[in-house]
Amino acid sequence: MPELPEVEALKDFLTEHLVGHEIVRVLPVAISVLKTYDPPLSALEGHEVTAVHRHGKFLDLETADGPHLVTHLARAGWLHWKDRLPDGPPRPGKGPLALRVALETGAGFDLTEAGTQKRLAVYVVRDAGDVPGVARLGPDPLADDFDEQRFAGLLAGERRQLKGALRDQSLVAGVGNAYSDEILHAARMSPFKLAASLTPEETSRLFTALRDTLTQAVERSRGVAAGRLKAEKKSGLRVHGRTGEPCPVCGDTVREVSFADSSLQYCPTCQTAGKPLADRRTSRFLK
Repeated sequence: MPELPEVEALKDFLTEHLVGHEIVRVLPVAISVLKTYDPPLSALEGHEVTAVHRHGKFLDLETADGPHLVTHLARAGWLHWKDRLPDGPPRPGKGPLALRVALETGAGFDLTEAGTQKRLAVYVVRDAGDVPGVARLGPDPLADDFDEQRFAGLLAGERRQLKGALRDQSLVAGVGNAYSDEILHAARMSPFKLAASLTPEETSRLFTALRDTLTQAVERSRGVAAGRLKAEKKSGLRVHGRTGEPCPVCGDTVREVSFADSSLQYCPTCQTAGKPLADRRTSRFLK
């Protein structure tokens, strides 16, 4: 799933390639991705893109005197830029193509979604805040006004485990499964530690890990073409998706805990006092 760093990089890429250009055609291929109907998709046509914004994991294309095109790529969605779009309209079918946006230059982009679980979402709205997911977002962890005191206030009284709290978009916007693993590894904390149990020193350590992990990921992704962002993300991860590999910090074996539709990775030595959590159903949650 694209998370804050990748969506930030896509925002920068699209700012360079879209701003100042006119949308001449928006072609839906998979109607299920469209989550709004007023304004219609056609309301975007004939309007110039004036800015591209990021709200958590949402991409927001703002047009002059027109609506916003807001996209959430979900787990398996992606954006593919094309300097020259194919001639003729795309054919509906069983392929991954969901939506095509064409510019007056002949360039544009496709939104695609792999797999059978279709969660890619596209909204055409008068204001990005009209999208329910955007309206519910918590603060952006890379915003200038997001400091340690504010972070501590968010965690105060939070009875959930750290893994779940970090992934809650209404608590902190933009962190998903992969970067929550990376943040907790950098902070040397168990994913199952209760957020409300953190000491001031632990809160400070987690805040630093949160900011540093995301900032470094954004810097790695900056200037990377849209088509290479997935590979760039994977190359920078230290524990997520690396089950069975040695931890780059201590050399212990990275372990995994599986859930119904996802999994987490962690290092026992760095995060759980050397005690592995072999299976969520049979292992005791380490605090």
